[in-house]
Amino acid sequence: MLNDNAKTSHTTESPKFDPESPSRKPAMAERRPNPIFTIVPTVNSETLLVHACETLASASVMASELAFILEGPKCNLALAIQQMISLAELSVNRVLDQVDPQE
Repeated sequence: MLNDNAKTSHTTESPKFDPESPSRKPAMAERRPNPIFTIVPTVNSETLLVHACETLASASVMASELAFILEGPKCNLALAIQQMISLAELSVNRVLDQVDPQE
């Protein structure tokens, strides 16, 4: 077990954490996208919009379900998040209608 002096000397001697340090940032050449999370460049806009719309609809349902198990301010926060998701979903649907009008 360490005594208080050992703890103090260890914490005072350790260098400060600097997230902006050049040694902490990988070079741009080292950064490669993970193919699991990369969207294929040839996917058309309509497909991307449909996927975004479906994702937002799912997120809206999850936020709504979460709101029903919460109470008070936390419930209100979940409902506010659900409303923001719904507004984003409306925007995506509007753009989708302009890309592929369903007359």
